[in-house]
Amino acid sequence: MLGLVENHSLPRTAAFFDLDKTVIAKSSTLTFSKSFYQGGLINRRAALRTAYAQFVFLAGGADHDQMERMRKYLSALCRGWNVQQVKEIVAETLHDLIDPIIYDEAASLIEEHHTAGRDVVIVSTSGAEVVEPIGELLGADRVVATRMVVGDDGCFTGEVEYYAYGPTKAEAIKELAESEGYDLSRCYAYSDSATDLPMLQTVGHPYAVNPDRALRREALARGWPILDFHHPVRLKQRLSVPPRPALVAAAAIGAAAATAGLVWYASRRRPAAT
Repeated sequence: MLGLVENHSLPRTAAFFDLDKTVIAKSSTLTFSKSFYQGGLINRRAALRTAYAQFVFLAGGADHDQMERMRKYLSALCRGWNVQQVKEIVAETLHDLIDPIIYDEAASLIEEHHTAGRDVVIVSTSGAEVVEPIGELLGADRVVATRMVVGDDGCFTGEVEYYAYGPTKAEAIKELAESEGYDLSRCYAYSDSATDLPMLQTVGHPYAVNPDRALRREALARGWPILDFHHPVRLKQRLSVPPRPALVAAAAIGAAAATAGLVWYASRRRPAAT
């Protein structure tokens, strides 16, 4: 499907994967909402709204303007959260929550790219504290994710250090290509969302996976392949190779803040959905 093993006399290549609804069947951040509630980070009302937000996300996701409003809102809600507490919640629940919702088709693609000698990079708007452990679980070589500022007291300041969204994903890929020696014309990228068009346009082999309406329209117009993933499976039941060494964990607030943002998005969209 992906061609022969890489010729190592040529520049290196990579496969860049969006995470939510591309590699896993749900929102990586929202999937942890119950755990955040049980850990006392969000209240019952927020947890219920987050469950609704998960439904909205799966039904159609959020467009650019909604994501931007989300980014502004999430900072305020998560200010003061203890980083270590969020790390522990994610670590304790990662396998139970994420392992069952990884697409079999995506896991197979990751294996194929590794077999062909390509690096695998997860590029996600969700927070680094969620994305990096998932990247380790998947055997990814690198992760690009949203990061938030952590104060001297070990708590989140509410400020966004790096927002991995839209054009910034494409910029991150270009920076990685420069530092790692990737030939982007021979690299691959996968995403479900039209907000990732800049990322997809950066590589020579873009794929639309479970695309939203806007991305499907663009993919058809550009002649990009469209993939439909439908079969979540536990990695331990099907991976033939063990995960790669652990990636270094980063600030957890991005994950928690993204949850808060989608809670807000759900509350704004509720009248329109009735």
